[in-house]
Amino acid sequence: MLRTRLRITAIAVVAILLVGVVLNAANLKEIFVNNTEQTNPVVVIETSKETIVAELWPELSPKTVENFLAYVDSGFFDGTIFHRVMPGFMIQGGGFMPDMRQKPTNPPVVNEARADVGNDRGTLAMARTNDPNSATAQFFINHADNDALNHRDDSVQGFGYCVFGKVIEGMDVVDEIAGTRTTTAGPHQNVPAEAVEIVRVSRR
Repeated sequence: MLRTRLRITAIAVVAILLVGVVLNAANLKEIFVNNTEQTNPVVVIETSKETIVAELWPELSPKTVENFLAYVDSGFFDGTIFHRVMPGFMIQGGGFMPDMRQKPTNPPVVNEARADVGNDRGTLAMARTNDPNSATAQFFINHADNDALNHRDDSVQGFGYCVFGKVIEGMDVVDEIAGTRTTTAGPHQNVPAEAVEIVRVSRR
């Protein structure tokens, strides 16, 4: 009788352990599937030329991506222009209206520039003043590999410009915008003679 009870108890314990293993495997599978299905945020930049699509990198620059998406979600960029265009360097936009009126912004975001994330051709980076932590809404798309803009150290001169994403579709549109004829508008140089509008920026 005692042996029978011990055998039943042993079988019950094994069964419980097997159920636990199955459940854990199911949980691990669910976690794995969910992780593989997760993708970085993607934004669609509709311009008066054509459309540019960019992937953002929150794992590398979380505060910057959060800041950028806040402007996207509020419609801040809609109707602004690429106001500074320099072929072989970059195209910059997201802060001025076609009449060169600058839009008011949210407070600056901390500079998350990193030495291992370079300002390579096609990457998106935050524009700023000489103050490393002055970036707000304006961004630029690198038209070439701009190593001089990369993070070297924590000094004002060496901090660099934070890269937070990359064009994944429409680099030919960036090339077209970079080739736009430019002029001077008041104190602003390298302004497209014919406005290149950012019609709308949205998540995909």
